[in-house]
Amino acid sequence: MRLRQLFSLLPLLCGVVAFSQQPVLRPKVVIVSYFEVGNDTGDRPGELQFWVERDNLDRVIEVPGMTHAVRANADGTEIAVAVGPGNIKPGVNLMALGSDPRFDLRQAHWLLNGIAGISPADGTIGDAVWTDFIINGDLAKEIDPRESPKDWPDGFLSLDGVTQSDPKGGANWEDDVRSWKGNEAHANRRGNVIRMNTALMQWAYTLTRDTKLPEDDPMRKLRLQYKGFTGTARGPKVITGANMATEIFWHGAKMDAWAHRWVQFETDGVAHLGTTAMNDTGSMLALWSLTQQGKTDWNRALLLRTASNFDMPAPGVTAAENLASEKHGAYTGYLPALEAAYTVGHRVVAEWMK
Repeated sequence: MRLRQLFSLLPLLCGVVAFSQQPVLRPKVVIVSYFEVGNDTGDRPGELQFWVERDNLDRVIEVPGMTHAVRANADGTEIAVAVGPGNIKPGVNLMALGSDPRFDLRQAHWLLNGIAGISPADGTIGDAVWTDFIINGDLAKEIDPRESPKDWPDGFLSLDGVTQSDPKGGANWEDDVRSWKGNEAHANRRGNVIRMNTALMQWAYTLTRDTKLPEDDPMRKLRLQYKGFTGTARGPKVITGANMATEIFWHGAKMDAWAHRWVQFETDGVAHLGTTAMNDTGSMLALWSLTQQGKTDWNRALLLRTASNFDMPAPGVTAAENLASEKHGAYTGYLPALEAAYTVGHRVVAEWMK
């Protein structure tokens, strides 16, 4: 019986040996994106495709536990992954990548990048936004606004509160963002507020802020519909701001107002809304965990979000009408946002690859 069991395990054992004997890749750069709409090359692009095609990431490496194959260049110094959607899948995928013995990520730099929504109060489609803070907007208490007190602007309140006026903690609240020292990456106890390495972010912004970002006629026409908003008074450029990460694709002026309030609330007034997306707290918490294991360094990570659509309708259009007109991948700023992510992001990657 024991002999038969041993023989039955031989194929598995041989596979483990073969797996462990493959050469270890030591990438200088890991590109993290969140979706691809079809193939990795040759069709309508998602967030991964330009990196694969333009950086010659021709190698395809299957990693157990990842939902999309890793793409790598010839010598493995640059790899790219698509790990979304949502906040949960990126964390699972990146933990699988960091646990694969074929990859040594201890010296790797990380560029998290993808398209995003933007408030017309803060910017316009085609903008490229280097992120200083990520806020998970899902980790909260919520009352349907139709049942909430009439003086509440929305239905959201802190997990620690029973009313919106309740503070998040006492006078010595451990997670008061205003008390966070230094520039290094940092997360609060719950992991719903994450500060990127702000020194590295400032370096990236300084390097790329003069990048010319195009605006075609449809983008300009849409921007000019948002009259009276600060962000739409100019064309696309490189800026900085916080990212609101939620599993729900929300839309409308009331949700936009909530997002601005919530970013300020959760960061104790330190951060200001830049972009809206669905993924980045999951990614950064995975990098934090891998850092604790000595497998990577989350202080080597940057987050770049490029605006493909506005998070609220133009005056005279209802939220429902605008949302119905915006199909994923068909936004006016979809392809320009993908181009901006590569154009701006690659300037940083080129420095890291030297």
